Amino acid sequence: MDDQTAIRHLKDGDIGGLDVLVKRYQVQAVRTAYLILQDQAAAEDVMQSAFIRVYDRVHQFNDQYPFRPWFMRIVVNMALKASGSDQTVLTLDITATDFLPDTTPNPELQLEEAQQEAVIRDALAALSTEQRAVIVMRYYLDYKESEIAQAVQAPLGTVRWRMHTAKKRLRGLLTAFQPGYAGRMRDE
Repeated sequence: MDDQTAIRHLKDGDIGGLDVLVKRYQVQAVRTAYLILQDQAAAEDVMQSAFIRVYDRVHQFNDQYPFRPWFMRIVVNMALKASGSDQTVLTLDITATDFLPDTTPNPELQLEEAQQEAVIRDALAALSTEQRAVIVMRYYLDYKESEIAQAVQAPLGTVRWRMHTAKKRLRGLLTAFQPGYAGRMRDE
């Protein structure tokens, strides 16, 4: 079932439409929220709350547009709000890992990937929440700068400035965390 059909089912009161959307987008939503919040439990809470918001506001969704950008904008906005407050987020007993396939690579590759992920995670954690949000939206969600500006409700110039300062800071941090990293980035 495609997104538009799932949304039609949901608008008609069939909760099965939401189930399709959850299975399709929950992992991406948790990863996006995690990259912004740097907290797995909070990221899962944001993802769950975002799907509840979809259920509550599905009638506001314009069927002429794709679902993913609308939904991911909800996730990013909720993650930004959660990062700036001690707000309680409604929690369900669903975890993203329940639906992840088991693809275990060889131990050497796992170690290398874990080290690289730790370096990137530490570098992202050193950024401000606003900088992390624009980096995640641009490079993880493939949003255009104009879409980011609309999603975070900031002028395009502000988004460009956040992106520029975030990338500059990331380059410095990645080099500091892992010497030689900047050289590899240029070679690739």
